[in-house]
Amino acid sequence: MTEQAGEAVPPAQRSSWASFLKSIASCPPFILSPVSLTEFPAYWCEHPELFSAIADQNSEEQRTLAVVKWFISTLKGQYTSRNESMGSEKKPLNPVLGELFYGKWPDLNGRGETELLVEQVSHHPPITAYAIENKSKGVKLVGHNAQKTSFSGGSIIVKQLGHATLTVKLPSGDVAEYLITLPRLRIDGLWYGAPYIELSETSWIVSKSYVCSVEYKGKGYFSGKTHSFKATLNPAPGFGGSLGSHVVEGTWHTTSKFTSGPKTGLEFHNVTGPKEEVTAIGGHTSGEMGEFETRQLWKLVAKGIREGDFDMASREKSKIENDQRQRRKDELAAGTKWPLKHFVHVDSDPTYERLGKLGKISPATEDMYVFQENWPPVA
Repeated sequence: MTEQAGEAVPPAQRSSWASFLKSIASCPPFILSPVSLTEFPAYWCEHPELFSAIADQNSEEQRTLAVVKWFISTLKGQYTSRNESMGSEKKPLNPVLGELFYGKWPDLNGRGETELLVEQVSHHPPITAYAIENKSKGVKLVGHNAQKTSFSGGSIIVKQLGHATLTVKLPSGDVAEYLITLPRLRIDGLWYGAPYIELSETSWIVSKSYVCSVEYKGKGYFSGKTHSFKATLNPAPGFGGSLGSHVVEGTWHTTSKFTSGPKTGLEFHNVTGPKEEVTAIGGHTSGEMGEFETRQLWKLVAKGIREGDFDMASREKSKIENDQRQRRKDELAAGTKWPLKHFVHVDSDPTYERLGKLGKISPATEDMYVFQENWPPVA
């Protein structure tokens, strides 16, 4: 059966959908999500027990395996869960400069509370910085993310820019560091109004002791499974005699197992069960959300999208965008810049440079946003 453009959109909404697409001509041609991109770092921790468990490992080998297991378990939430909840991949709302999102996952079964902080640190180009921390366990993730898009054969190719660093405070007083790079994305199904994401190429997880490559492959024309991956963990130079090698294969949105090494045949990860969504919190001492906090800022736009009232969504979205344009004009006239609240930009990340060499990661250097450790006050 031949598919028609937009056929994944409910029939009653196709007229307003078409008008809506015209009103957001600067965006790729599919329906916006009611969720801002500033909420996306929460996907890093939809399995907070795995994030917490990294600190419970007694050896560098087991700790690295725990880091990789946690990372693979984040991919389903980051790249396929919106297809499950909304029917297809939706373009997130483009955050405004200074947009904020705060959240937490509660302490359950002794895992400790995990906090989330996100700030939109740049609008042109869009860059989102984030920090996730379980203070009681001594585990923290800090990173930033941006996207560079191109079109190829009816697909959108998204090169993810930026990286994250995971740190673990060890009982010895030392700090273990793990550099995490991001996979490349391919978005297909655009013409039919039912976009979906496939990961491609290779991302890396590197510590001073281990180098892990994660290769992604989608379903080809004649073979292969959707969302397949192969993670290969090898000791870093100088550690080959004391640490073991491991290979893990499977599909990142379901399950995987060890296919080489001392654990061959054992299950590695399983994300077929329930996830745990973040609880959004206000950044004010009172617990209320300020005007630049995501869910307050986009409240009416999100309402219009969820209810299929794309006229309201477009109108409210335009109000926000026009306000932002005026703010930038005023800043230019005054010779000032928007002050970041939680992060400071530096041109080069020494951890990226040092660990990146072990994996021969390209580019050899990247900038970073240094978290100022200024968590919002607890209500």
